Amino acid sequence: MERIVLHIDMDAFYASVEQLDHPELRGKPVIVGGSSNRGVVSAASYEARKFGVRSAMPIFQAKQRCPQGIFVPVRMARYKEMSNHVMEILERYSPIVEQVSIDEAYLDITGQKRLHGSPEAIARRIKEEIRRVTSLTCSIGIAPNKFLAKIASEANKPDGLTIIPTKKASKFAQSLPMEKVPGVGKKTLERLAKLKVINLGDLLALSETALLKTVGKFAYTLLEYAKAIDESPVVSHTDAKSISSEETFEENTNDFEVLRKELLLQAEEVGRRLRKNELKGSTVTLKLRRADFTRITRSISFGEPTDSTNIIYNWALKLLEAVDLSEEFRLIGIAVSGFARDQHASTQLNLFDRAVQRDQSWREVEKAMDSITEKFGRKAIKRGSLIEEE
Repeated sequence: MERIVLHIDMDAFYASVEQLDHPELRGKPVIVGGSSNRGVVSAASYEARKFGVRSAMPIFQAKQRCPQGIFVPVRMARYKEMSNHVMEILERYSPIVEQVSIDEAYLDITGQKRLHGSPEAIARRIKEEIRRVTSLTCSIGIAPNKFLAKIASEANKPDGLTIIPTKKASKFAQSLPMEKVPGVGKKTLERLAKLKVINLGDLLALSETALLKTVGKFAYTLLEYAKAIDESPVVSHTDAKSISSEETFEENTNDFEVLRKELLLQAEEVGRRLRKNELKGSTVTLKLRRADFTRITRSISFGEPTDSTNIIYNWALKLLEAVDLSEEFRLIGIAVSGFARDQHASTQLNLFDRAVQRDQSWREVEKAMDSITEKFGRKAIKRGSLIEEE
């Protein structure tokens, strides 16, 4: 059976949400990331992109390129809320959905034709439903694999739909400029240019030895891409090795209270996704990134797998308490791995172990909170310690 993969990419997601929530910003150059010169651009509307503003660009540089730009702070809770609506829509069309970021995902729709129609019909229905539910647009790429589907989704933005049929996949791949190939950065481009490699197909004229010498083991991936081959599967959360959530701060911080509260928010997100997918994990990993982009990871494993926000948060907090906070951080996140299926088996509690009883009680509370947020949205209920975060 011919494999069919969709890549869904929301258009200028953060900026589009801001323009949706604030109609006075529509049609104007909106730059998400705050106004502090120390920060970086998280997203830019298409109006701002015309001036050369791009995500990850320093704010001071964005101001130079677009003096008339409207700078707004990041509202991650709102973006996650809208993202959840989008992902819920995608899950109606395939059981195999791989969310790769807050605003993009892959769908494997192989074998879904009899149930949902042709790939193009599925893509158009997804676009229509996302627009109806969120008032936002997305671009979709359809191809025989993930590599080409992602390239296709970027080919006709915004609000685009691009199809790369299997018969034309090789020709399309070989004509692709190297700068559009995932994983090819500036230095790799410069090295390949010295070998007169401009398009992906140019690689096929080189010897494997020359290519290995130039780009290392990445050569094998590039050669497969040049032949329109990408065997990497679409991995749903239920098949994933870990479930994680992270947040990049608008301003770097080493304030323990700020880090602690963000950690709780991340634990809630991970816990909710674990419970939704009926998974429990036995390893919690704390992820931090310093201002100089140095990464720090700390992990801890325990005997009884859990999906409890409280337990995940408490373990992550212990890991955070052991970290040197003398320098500031730009990112914090949590991952849970070591999965076991939640078989809803009853567990006999030790009557004298109040901590275990308390955690079990909290799990029931968290499941109730999941139901409320599913019906009424994230703002309907929250922990008292996070009320000031809104």
